[in-house]
Amino acid sequence: MTRQVQPGGKTVSRYRIVIKGVVQGVGFRPFVYNLAQVWGVKGSVLNSSRGVVIEAEAEENNVAGFLSELKNNPPQLSRISDYQLSKMPPAGYTSFVILASDPGDEKEALVPPDVAICADCAKEIIDRKDRHYQYPFTNCTNCGPRFTIINEIPYDRPKTSMASFSMCDQCAREYHDPADRRFHAQPTACPVCGPHVEVLDSAGRNVAGKENWLETCWNILQDGKILALKGLGGYHLACDAKNKEAVKALRRRKGRDAKPFAVMCRDLETVQKYCVAGEKEIELLISPLAPIIILRKHLQTRLNEGLPEELAPGLKTLGVMLPYTPLHLLLFSGPLDMLVMTSGNYSNLPLVKDNSRAAGELGGIADYFLQHNREIVNRCDDSLIQVVDGEPHIYRRSRGYVPHPVLVPRGEDEPVILGIGGEMKNNFCLLKKNQAFMSQYIGEIDSLEGEENLLTSFFNLRKLTDAIPEVVAYDAHPGYASARVARQIPARAYFEVQHHHAHLASCLAENGLGNEEVIGAILDGTGYGTDGNLWGFEILTGNYDDFQRRFHLAYVPLPGGEAAIRQPWRTAVAYLLAFLGEEGKRSAGLIFPEKNLDVIERMVAGGFNSPLSSGCGRLFDAVSALLGICRENTYEGQAAVELGEAIQETAGNDDMQTYPYETREGIIWPGQMLAAIIDDKMAGVPVQSISARFHRTLVSMVGEAVERVSGATGIKKVALSGGTWQNQYLFRTAKQYFSARGFEVLYHRQVPANDGGIALGQAMIAHWRWRKRCV
Repeated sequence: MTRQVQPGGKTVSRYRIVIKGVVQGVGFRPFVYNLAQVWGVKGSVLNSSRGVVIEAEAEENNVAGFLSELKNNPPQLSRISDYQLSKMPPAGYTSFVILASDPGDEKEALVPPDVAICADCAKEIIDRKDRHYQYPFTNCTNCGPRFTIINEIPYDRPKTSMASFSMCDQCAREYHDPADRRFHAQPTACPVCGPHVEVLDSAGRNVAGKENWLETCWNILQDGKILALKGLGGYHLACDAKNKEAVKALRRRKGRDAKPFAVMCRDLETVQKYCVAGEKEIELLISPLAPIIILRKHLQTRLNEGLPEELAPGLKTLGVMLPYTPLHLLLFSGPLDMLVMTSGNYSNLPLVKDNSRAAGELGGIADYFLQHNREIVNRCDDSLIQVVDGEPHIYRRSRGYVPHPVLVPRGEDEPVILGIGGEMKNNFCLLKKNQAFMSQYIGEIDSLEGEENLLTSFFNLRKLTDAIPEVVAYDAHPGYASARVARQIPARAYFEVQHHHAHLASCLAENGLGNEEVIGAILDGTGYGTDGNLWGFEILTGNYDDFQRRFHLAYVPLPGGEAAIRQPWRTAVAYLLAFLGEEGKRSAGLIFPEKNLDVIERMVAGGFNSPLSSGCGRLFDAVSALLGICRENTYEGQAAVELGEAIQETAGNDDMQTYPYETREGIIWPGQMLAAIIDDKMAGVPVQSISARFHRTLVSMVGEAVERVSGATGIKKVALSGGTWQNQYLFRTAKQYFSARGFEVLYHRQVPANDGGIALGQAMIAHWRWRKRCV
């Protein structure tokens, strides 16, 4: 029997509900408790390793109303992935209670990401009458740290880095009061019982404590000093964004010559004073995700030099975010309205997160340290997004998004698979059932510190998701550290995956496609090809199982290998020599008269230390150097980014003319295009117009090749993947080109198009290869 007749003839029903997804650390239990009071439901709710488990008993109509609201109007921060309802015999419950968490065996509950400060907490920290006044760790059920403080699930305080902070009586009352918004808020704290901050100088001496830290920090920043501040997922390096000398000093000390700095603005009004922010950008800036958004600077701001050029040298855009913690808001409650907020590390090393290592690793950069005594368990950098045609495109997927899974087409009974990712912009991926758990941004791993960061992050996420991999996939490049790390992880099988095939598969998985053959236009800088050369301008057909290379850019030798990537002028000379012969040699002498071209010519002619490349990134490097835009890359992709930005304000007014090129026998030959570019340069054609025409020529190259493949195969779906597609003008133009010709265009929105997304592709390819092996 599942119903019981009470005195008076009322029929009572009982249900057990198991809700999976992001339902812990988002106020779900308090929500359920209060909902039960509204509907007169008796029973219980608890956190378990499976998710939230609810026992609900009441009259049928009451239970139905309770269940409807539970399913259709859950807490804002929750994400329900599965909802299981079972009818049970009545138990005669007399009240509704929150039970202690059940750790269980299988972990299916999802850990929530960190959440930006909510409006209620923001009001409290500026209210002199509130006990949280100026407290930099104020939080509640609707905001605050989650992923960065959790050790394991269920998500309860003893399993977080808040375990060492015992709640005072007032915090305990709020924590246990179902009517309070801090009911079961695990990081809840106040100045009496919670973490605290202190300011240290570069010698480690305390210069301010919790009573005067804020005024001290204002003075430090106004004096043009650099402050290392410990935040949610690691340290930031901060300085006054309007102080040119401070910004220059930060660049010099950090070893970051030109790569753009992100800034944090006091409020939306400040953002709009300097940048153009559309509806979607504003929505993201003020959202609980609070990512860095790439925005266009106002033209008049650039002309009037309202901001130092050193913030983003050579660029018309700026990475901007709003304060997302109480500490940030308090920093902006004084005289400063914009701060540089860049990752707290030396270039290419992991983000610093521990107090014990901050002085040693950042002592040569920062003048002062603002640190706190709440441990950061999981290192997590800021996410980076650009809105394109009203859609967010993720360039770095980290804080606010991790560890939310990406849903992929895969069954429930499949083995856990690890895609270890690439060498640069690394994210790894744990594939469990139909959920792809993309890690936080790991970054470069070509150092011992980078490898340690990758392994530590892997072990932590493996524990939180209970995803122990049986199969491991890695990039086929024989020299990658990521491949070496992957082979150290115990598994039943290991699969090498070609770099551009992984890009293609990542795009298929994100768009929910099964093992369907599509055309892939994969454009990036470098990936190890099946012929041992460096690929990067690839027109493929393929699915998860396999791929075929249909067209590619003609190979060019890279004189000096990595040196040519760092110095685009070398690549430009190689292109001229390889495709224009003596004419190219004369042009190289005219364009680069100060360079020793004889050495480059001998290297190219003899093939000495000159690996062959078909990379689209290298073609961008060459053209950027030829036009005098960028001859030295001080960060990855600099020449390409600056060449792309050269067209943004003028391209819309140009016609759709392209440069000539040849396509024969599956190879795209750029010689005629290079000759025409040089002719335009010598004739005084504006760089902006040459750049726009070059971009349209690339779209024509890709489009013609894709159409030829489509004509031969009948395939009408094209996937755009690889870091080059982060070029807004190129992406928009190609998307319009293919859409106008009846193609379905697949592209990235949930994971990066750059190498930060290939781990997903690696894992999905390994999944299908494993299935094939097991048949």
